Amino acid sequence: MVHLSREKNPGASALAGLYIILDPAVCPERPLVDILKVSATAGAKIFQYRNKTASMKVAYEEALPLRKTAHELGALFIVNDRCDLALAVDADGVHLGQGDLPLNLARTVMGPEKLIGVSTHNREQVVAAAIDGPNYLGFGPIFTPGSKLDHDPVVGLQGLRAIRSLTELPIFAIGGITADRTADVMRAGADGVAVISAILKAPDISRSVNDFVSLVSLPTSPGS
Repeated sequence: MVHLSREKNPGASALAGLYIILDPAVCPERPLVDILKVSATAGAKIFQYRNKTASMKVAYEEALPLRKTAHELGALFIVNDRCDLALAVDADGVHLGQGDLPLNLARTVMGPEKLIGVSTHNREQVVAAAIDGPNYLGFGPIFTPGSKLDHDPVVGLQGLRAIRSLTELPIFAIGGITADRTADVMRAGADGVAVISAILKAPDISRSVNDFVSLVSLPTSPGS
């Protein structure tokens, strides 16, 4: 088994709960900064900016006000994929996919104080990532995603339970997670849930965030 202790993981205590991914492609009709404000006010503490198609200039112009607003409201702000953008806007960290910069090189670029998360989709990727020492893992898809068509194979709750036994790193479950599935996901061993469509497309974002925040805060018995 591969274990990285939380005590040796800077920022681990804050890496739990609701993690909202802000992607303009998912909700082009809603300003991301408005979603962030409403969500943070309702209790969300971690946000990731994701824009897979924007130029660096456009991404910077989108991400900077998001980072400023997140920090004003006491939330963490992570940038998807791009270390250069994360540093340019002084984000709290970067989230890497399997095709992005290797974690050890990203750590050299980002420095020791910034958070680095890694997306994983199977046992082998979890083991490899844990050896390199990220601050947290994203794992999934647990269910069929609502925001991606070209997703990795669905792993289900059983897959999440199996991964929980491999590492003490904080795990954010992702993929098709709705409020009514959150309690089961947390009981399967997740430290938090990463959510896109269920928040960004919600008719009442504040209420949706409140629902998730209350569910991720419930006492759980991991692996049950």
